[in-house]
Amino acid sequence: MNRGTTLFLRIAVILIGIPILALCIFVVPEIGNFAAELYPESAYLKYLVYIDLYITAFPFYFALYQAFRLLNFIDRNKAFSELSVKALKKIKYCAITISAFYAIGMPLFYLIAEADDAPGIILIGMVVIFAAMVIAVFAAVLQRLLQEAIHIKSENDLTV
Repeated sequence: MNRGTTLFLRIAVILIGIPILALCIFVVPEIGNFAAELYPESAYLKYLVYIDLYITAFPFYFALYQAFRLLNFIDRNKAFSELSVKALKKIKYCAITISAFYAIGMPLFYLIAEADDAPGIILIGMVVIFAAMVIAVFAAVLQRLLQEAIHIKSENDLTV
Protein backbone atom coordinates (compact mmCIF):
# COMPACT_ATOMS: atom_id res chain seq x y z
CA MET A 1 0.00 0.00 0.00
CA ASN A 2 1.10 3.53 -0.62
CA ARG A 3 2.91 5.14 2.30
CA GLY A 4 0.90 8.31 1.80
CA THR A 5 -2.30 6.43 2.53
CA THR A 6 -0.96 4.90 5.72
CA LEU A 7 0.44 8.28 6.74
CA PHE A 8 -3.04 9.75 6.34
CA LEU A 9 -4.46 6.92 8.46
CA ARG A 10 -1.80 7.46 11.13
CA ILE A 11 -2.71 11.14 11.30
CA ALA A 12 -6.39 10.16 11.53
CA VAL A 13 -5.63 7.82 14.44
CA ILE A 14 -3.79 10.62 16.23
CA LEU A 15 -6.63 13.04 15.55
CA ILE A 16 -9.07 10.51 17.01
CA GLY A 17 -6.97 10.16 20.16
CA ILE A 18 -6.49 13.88 20.90
CA PRO A 19 -10.16 14.76 21.57
CA ILE A 20 -10.58 11.75 23.85
CA LEU A 21 -7.52 12.85 25.81
CA ALA A 22 -9.00 16.35 26.07
CA LEU A 23 -12.30 14.87 27.27
CA CYS A 24 -10.46 12.84 29.91
CA ILE A 25 -8.58 15.89 31.15
CA PHE A 26 -11.29 18.54 31.05
CA VAL A 27 -14.77 17.01 30.78
CA VAL A 28 -14.64 13.88 32.95
CA PRO A 29 -13.81 15.82 36.14
CA GLU A 30 -16.68 18.18 35.39
CA ILE A 31 -19.07 15.27 34.92
CA GLY A 32 -17.90 13.76 38.21
CA ASN A 33 -18.34 17.05 40.05
CA PHE A 34 -21.76 17.48 38.46
CA ALA A 35 -22.80 14.03 39.69
CA ALA A 36 -21.60 14.92 43.20
CA GLU A 37 -23.62 18.17 43.09
CA LEU A 38 -26.77 16.33 42.00
CA TYR A 39 -26.45 13.77 44.79
CA PRO A 40 -24.59 15.47 47.66
CA GLU A 41 -25.55 12.65 50.04
CA SER A 42 -23.82 10.19 47.69
CA ALA A 43 -20.53 11.92 46.97
CA TYR A 44 -18.96 8.59 46.06
CA LEU A 45 -20.84 8.77 42.71
CA LYS A 46 -18.16 11.20 41.62
CA TYR A 47 -15.55 8.49 41.94
CA LEU A 48 -17.73 5.92 40.21
CA VAL A 49 -18.03 8.28 37.24
CA TYR A 50 -14.25 8.75 37.25
CA ILE A 51 -13.63 5.01 37.40
CA ASP A 52 -16.12 4.18 34.65
CA LEU A 53 -14.98 6.84 32.21
CA TYR A 54 -11.25 6.62 32.84
CA ILE A 55 -11.20 2.82 32.67
CA THR A 56 -12.73 2.97 29.20
CA ALA A 57 -9.91 5.24 28.05
CA PHE A 58 -7.32 2.48 28.56
CA PRO A 59 -8.75 -0.01 26.05
CA PHE A 60 -9.46 2.87 23.67
CA TYR A 61 -5.82 3.92 23.57
CA PHE A 62 -4.66 0.31 23.44
CA ALA A 63 -6.88 -0.17 20.37
CA LEU A 64 -5.33 2.95 18.81
CA TYR A 65 -1.89 1.48 19.48
CA GLN A 66 -2.96 -1.75 17.78
CA ALA A 67 -4.19 0.29 14.81
CA PHE A 68 -0.73 1.88 14.59
CA ARG A 69 0.83 -1.58 14.67
CA LEU A 70 -1.52 -2.72 11.92
CA LEU A 71 -0.47 0.24 9.79
CA ASN A 72 3.18 -0.66 10.41
CA PHE A 73 2.50 -4.19 9.19
CA ILE A 74 0.89 -2.78 6.08
CA ASP A 75 3.92 -0.55 5.44
CA ARG A 76 6.27 -3.52 5.78
CA ASN A 77 4.14 -5.68 3.45
CA LYS A 78 3.16 -7.95 6.33
CA ALA A 79 -0.54 -7.17 6.18
CA PHE A 80 -1.35 -10.82 5.49
CA SER A 81 0.29 -12.24 8.59
CA GLU A 82 -0.73 -13.67 11.92
CA LEU A 83 0.49 -10.46 13.57
CA SER A 84 -2.22 -8.53 11.74
CA VAL A 85 -4.82 -11.07 12.80
CA LYS A 86 -3.70 -10.73 16.43
CA ALA A 87 -3.87 -6.92 16.22
CA LEU A 88 -7.43 -7.10 14.87
CA LYS A 89 -8.34 -9.57 17.61
CA LYS A 90 -7.03 -7.18 20.26
CA ILE A 91 -8.96 -4.29 18.70
CA LYS A 92 -12.09 -6.42 18.81
CA TYR A 93 -11.60 -7.22 22.50
CA CYS A 94 -10.91 -3.56 23.30
CA ALA A 95 -14.16 -2.52 21.62
CA ILE A 96 -16.08 -5.19 23.53
CA THR A 97 -14.46 -4.02 26.78
CA ILE A 98 -15.40 -0.40 26.13
CA SER A 99 -18.96 -1.41 25.35
CA ALA A 100 -19.15 -3.54 28.50
CA PHE A 101 -17.86 -0.78 30.78
CA TYR A 102 -20.31 1.73 29.36
CA ALA A 103 -23.13 -0.80 29.75
CA ILE A 104 -22.11 -1.33 33.38
CA GLY A 105 -22.02 2.43 33.91
CA MET A 106 -25.41 3.10 32.33
CA PRO A 107 -27.34 2.88 35.64
CA LEU A 108 -25.03 5.56 37.00
CA PHE A 109 -25.66 7.77 34.00
CA TYR A 110 -29.37 7.07 34.33
CA LEU A 111 -29.24 8.50 37.86
CA ILE A 112 -27.49 11.62 36.59
CA ALA A 113 -29.93 12.01 33.69
CA GLU A 114 -32.92 11.47 35.99
CA ALA A 115 -31.80 14.10 38.49
CA ASP A 116 -30.90 16.63 35.81
CA ASP A 117 -33.85 15.76 33.56
CA ALA A 118 -31.46 15.29 30.62
CA PRO A 119 -32.25 12.11 28.66
CA GLY A 120 -29.49 12.98 26.20
CA ILE A 121 -26.94 11.55 28.61
CA ILE A 122 -28.49 8.12 28.26
CA LEU A 123 -28.66 8.52 24.48
CA ILE A 124 -24.97 9.41 24.33
CA GLY A 125 -24.13 6.35 26.41
CA MET A 126 -26.18 4.13 24.14
CA VAL A 127 -24.47 5.58 21.05
CA VAL A 128 -21.05 4.83 22.55
CA ILE A 129 -22.10 1.26 23.36
CA PHE A 130 -23.52 0.77 19.86
CA ALA A 131 -20.47 2.31 18.14
CA ALA A 132 -18.08 0.14 20.13
CA MET A 133 -20.06 -2.98 19.25
CA VAL A 134 -20.07 -2.02 15.55
CA ILE A 135 -16.29 -1.65 15.72
CA ALA A 136 -16.01 -5.03 17.46
CA VAL A 137 -18.11 -6.75 14.79
CA PHE A 138 -16.19 -5.02 12.00
CA ALA A 139 -12.87 -6.06 13.51
CA ALA A 140 -14.14 -9.64 13.90
CA VAL A 141 -15.21 -9.74 10.24
CA LEU A 142 -11.86 -8.33 9.12
CA GLN A 143 -10.05 -10.79 11.35
CA ARG A 144 -11.94 -13.72 9.84
CA LEU A 145 -11.38 -12.48 6.27
CA LEU A 146 -7.69 -11.99 6.95
CA GLN A 147 -7.40 -15.49 8.38
CA GLU A 148 -9.05 -16.90 5.26
CA ALA A 149 -6.75 -14.85 3.01
CA ILE A 150 -3.70 -16.09 4.92
CA HIS A 151 -4.94 -19.66 4.60
CA ILE A 152 -5.49 -19.28 0.83
CA LYS A 153 -2.09 -17.62 0.45
CA SER A 154 -0.33 -20.44 2.29
CA GLU A 155 -2.10 -23.02 0.09
CA ASN A 156 -1.03 -21.15 -3.03
CA ASP A 157 2.55 -20.93 -1.78
CA LEU A 158 2.57 -24.70 -1.26
CA THR A 159 1.10 -25.29 -4.72
CA VAL A 160 3.81 -23.33 -6.52
